[in-house]
Amino acid sequence: MDKKEAELRIEKLKNLINHYRYLYHVLDRQEISDEALDSLKQEIFNLEQKFPDLITSDSPTQRIGGKALEKFEKARHPQLMNSFNDIFSKEEFLDWIERINKLLSKEEASQIDFFCELKIDGLAMEFSYKNKIFDIGSTRGDGLIGENVTQNLKTIEAIPLNLRDLEGVIDELEKEGLYECAKNINKIGMGSIIARGEVFISKKEFERLNKEQKESDLSLYANPRNVAAGSIRQLDPKITASRKLDSFAYELITDFGQKTHEEKHKILKALGFKINTHNKYCKNIEEVFEFQNYWEKHRERLSYEIDGVVVIVNSIKIYEKLGVVGKAPRGAIAYKFPLKQSTTVVEDIKVHVGRTGAITPIAHLKPVLVGGTTISRATLHNNDEIERLGLKIGDSVIVGRAGDVIPDIIKVLPELRTGKEKIFKMPEKCPSCGTKLVKPKKEVVWRCTNPKCLGKKREYFYHFVSKPAFNIVGLGPKIIDRLIDEGLIDDPADIFKLEPGDILLLERFAEKSVENLINNIKSKKTISLPRFVFSLGIRNVGQETAQSLSDSFGSVNKIKDAKIEELEKITDIGPTVSESIYKWFNEKRNVEFLNKLEKVGINIIFHKKIVNKKLYGKTFVLTGSLGNMTRDDAKESIRNMGGEISESVSKNTTYVIFGKDPGSKFEKAKSLGVKLLNEQDFIKLIRG
Repeated sequence: MDKKEAELRIEKLKNLINHYRYLYHVLDRQEISDEALDSLKQEIFNLEQKFPDLITSDSPTQRIGGKALEKFEKARHPQLMNSFNDIFSKEEFLDWIERINKLLSKEEASQIDFFCELKIDGLAMEFSYKNKIFDIGSTRGDGLIGENVTQNLKTIEAIPLNLRDLEGVIDELEKEGLYECAKNINKIGMGSIIARGEVFISKKEFERLNKEQKESDLSLYANPRNVAAGSIRQLDPKITASRKLDSFAYELITDFGQKTHEEKHKILKALGFKINTHNKYCKNIEEVFEFQNYWEKHRERLSYEIDGVVVIVNSIKIYEKLGVVGKAPRGAIAYKFPLKQSTTVVEDIKVHVGRTGAITPIAHLKPVLVGGTTISRATLHNNDEIERLGLKIGDSVIVGRAGDVIPDIIKVLPELRTGKEKIFKMPEKCPSCGTKLVKPKKEVVWRCTNPKCLGKKREYFYHFVSKPAFNIVGLGPKIIDRLIDEGLIDDPADIFKLEPGDILLLERFAEKSVENLINNIKSKKTISLPRFVFSLGIRNVGQETAQSLSDSFGSVNKIKDAKIEELEKITDIGPTVSESIYKWFNEKRNVEFLNKLEKVGINIIFHKKIVNKKLYGKTFVLTGSLGNMTRDDAKESIRNMGGEISESVSKNTTYVIFGKDPGSKFEKAKSLGVKLLNEQDFIKLIRG
């Protein structure tokens, strides 16, 4: 991207960000996630770093928040309330270290240590005290002028209305070894003290408020930060008081001779402010990474939401020497957890042929980091979805993922279009075999109907050997492609007829690796009935449906002989799925394939094992990634105790078990009032 293109892109980004920030900060409305907005800001920041002369005073990177709301009096800050630039990876952190080291002498750079704080997902506030009495509390506003919300802040128990006595403060500082600070505060007194902190709402209180909203048939709050923001902006302090907000102090503006940021926290504690005990001094970069990694993994244990950690150069002298660029200090950075959403560009849209012939459009993206993983593709599901999104090739989009779910395009940003974008047209023929595509009635998916389509065949093989099916280790897509191209396998049953000599004839296959592969194949000839049914790749039959079929019939032959009416009686199997199953088992080529699998020695076993009936009659849905067990292990435990697994949440769901990065099922469970269990609660349930 040249300078002229960057200038145009920045201008469009600025207009869009200002629009969303106005909705959020001034009107208390949120239309896109904080993560998506952060990603747009990050793009401007990166372009401005590349072209510094494009930085302007109206850039979102040079401002903090929106203008103060008119419903409160204005309050001027004695010093600018800064915000932090965001980073999302170790590489970006090391780039930040490199940038600040260039501004320091070798001796100063060698002395750098850090103070790390949890980045609370709340609102920054300033607390001003006169003669120990809480005088003015104000929001950040534009950094220089905020809103006077003193009466509302007074309702928060964590914010002291009266600071501790001078004698008690001095005693506490001396216990901490801050003798110089104790001497200074004794000399200066406590006539004027200014501190800053975060106001937020706990997860428990957030859930309580949403329960009240639901009972009153009102819309639910989107997230804890929105509730905290709305509570602070209430004209009636009684409403704020009813929300039970909390607060941590993290900054001291008044100078008592403190030399480090860590000392600021100790002084704040001595004065009577609530500080976060999880915040930590880190002597080097390695300890910063350990702190960030620990809280990324254990954030769910906290009673409040965090979205990262703040890393601050501990030495105040060095911090001040580093100065400020725009409105952000160079000596501190917000090291955020991996985004669940980000913005990127759709560079192309190509179609993929699935094992059942379904043609799925796939967006090829400019690579972007989402949820800690770089992604370059996102599923578009079908042509109707592209039309619903209003997506064109070349569009800027918000892309997101949750847990192990394939990334999705969440929103198109047409405001960033340049006029070069192109409309996507679904091809008329299969990209693999050239067969004319058809769109069956009552379906939104285009399909290739050629039973010999090579694209379908490859996908079917990949599915057949996958972990939830035959789980043949070492037989990946590249090897399967070679075997198909060389004519060694025509259908999955041929895999079990392979001999070492067949594969050794191919280039780049060592004797030992071939031996291991053949042994792995032979070891998988015995398979459980649910895995076998899933491996067949029947349309609309996933792992849970395969399990239900196995539990209901107990053998392949009984499933094959079942009538549609019998299939429909099974829980979670409706008319569409029943028809798919019935058609598959009654097609001649599929019957021949089953016979061929039997001839090559496939042994199908099934034992409906129920250890006890503790969970009998209860239905479970799982979402997000678990830490101490796999989801398959959790499902097996539930089934062994008589419980049932479902892929979708409904009023009939007993529990939703959630892990890290739960998806839409988690939100649906909350809206329906279905009981939620984290992994620890689930383990207690099955072991208790």
